Amino acid sequence: MVNSVPKTPGSSNPGQSPDRRSEVFTSSLGGLHLPNTPLFGTDGIRGKAGELLTAPLAMEVGYWAGQVFRAEGLDQGPVVVGQDSRNSGHMLATALSAGLTSAGLDVWQVGLCPTPAVAYLAESCDALGGIMISASHNPPQDNGIKFFGSDGTKLTTDLQAKIEAALRGHPPHLDICPNAHWGQCYYRPELINRYASFLHEPLMPGLNLAGMTVILDLAWGSATCLGEEVFRATGARVITLHGLPNGDRINVDCGSTHLDPLKAAIKSTGADLGFAFDGDADRVMAVDGQGRVVDGDYILYLWGQYLQQQDRLPEQTLVSTVMANLGFERAWEKLGGTLVRTKVGDQYVHAEMVKRGAKLGGEQSGHILCHHYSLTGDGLLTALHLAALVQRLGGSLATLLDQSFKTYPQQLQNVRVTDRERRLNWQDCQPLQRAIEAAEQAMGTEGRVLVRASGTEPVIRVMVEAMHQDTVDHWMQHIVGLASKHLAT
Repeated sequence: MVNSVPKTPGSSNPGQSPDRRSEVFTSSLGGLHLPNTPLFGTDGIRGKAGELLTAPLAMEVGYWAGQVFRAEGLDQGPVVVGQDSRNSGHMLATALSAGLTSAGLDVWQVGLCPTPAVAYLAESCDALGGIMISASHNPPQDNGIKFFGSDGTKLTTDLQAKIEAALRGHPPHLDICPNAHWGQCYYRPELINRYASFLHEPLMPGLNLAGMTVILDLAWGSATCLGEEVFRATGARVITLHGLPNGDRINVDCGSTHLDPLKAAIKSTGADLGFAFDGDADRVMAVDGQGRVVDGDYILYLWGQYLQQQDRLPEQTLVSTVMANLGFERAWEKLGGTLVRTKVGDQYVHAEMVKRGAKLGGEQSGHILCHHYSLTGDGLLTALHLAALVQRLGGSLATLLDQSFKTYPQQLQNVRVTDRERRLNWQDCQPLQRAIEAAEQAMGTEGRVLVRASGTEPVIRVMVEAMHQDTVDHWMQHIVGLASKHLAT
């Protein structure tokens, strides 16, 4: 374990009591323009930097988070703070740290790192929690604040609600110690080496990818700090795309949501496989040597099958979300397994895994959780284990894909709805509801429709899945047209 840095003696502020500090922060809330809808979405607080995500908001988030932590008895150890490569990251991390130290908590800033590194360090360094400044796969102008508890899992909804209540001027009862000290902020980038060792530990020394060519699309983001390093340590030949931190270009036409550059690189180099990460490297998408996409459904199937054969998959259960493809579900059932679906969001997957004692779960988007190794989604960990699986089975990712399953035609389309309240209350749109009911009745058990408001972007997501592509195309066009007409205007 890493020992906490002791507080600096005499760092209290005798000129202003903690109660007075709280009054000052509360009075400043009038200058913030908070939306009427909840701040905390499916993955923390997320929005456009400079609009929703400002330095004043970040400072107050830090302050009130610190007060809520202390009221819950969580005042031992530092708060680990990391960030991706976005240009607004330093501004938000600095303001957040100022708020936390104002609440009397120490901060360890680790700088550029993957989100799962913050989760791992929060748990392994006896920290009281962790905070990641990132908007994940969102464009460069967005940013976000993600919270983790001392066990490395997402902060509970109860604590999030208390922080938000305080931000809105209705703080819960907080027992603030009258002799509180100012916290201190320390820069601890060397801790990223501990995370790199954690990634390798369960695979070494047996993992040897010598002779394998792997392409990594690091998306100009968090994975640039150690993605190439951890793969080179396996003996693989590594080719990197978008391999430097760049806040202007993070996720732009690259990474896990834009796979064309990776496909083209595999075709031109003859690489065995490739991995594309999102901006904060908590998810990954793979591409085989033929340029075919291996998404989260395929990763769960292949990894689940391997764990099943090793008798390491309790009740033969996988946990995924409502987005999981029907072809995946029916193929897994043929292997004697059970697929449990949750709402979209890795915290829902994690909660269901804990409830059932499941060890493997995740999302089609490439956010994979394997509780044998970690309690949070980790793109680099998943990529290393998938590469190790290919090595152990002595074939190629393309061969494994051929032997797996065929997906049902599935189409996902976003409808941009900038009005937050209209977006979150899309169910009130009766023409859209009637269209969904008509589609479900027409397709029966051979297809489905899923419409939901994104918790991370200003869009309504429409998914249509059916046995035949023309059915998908028909209903997608109809439903998206109605959503655009009634919600996007």
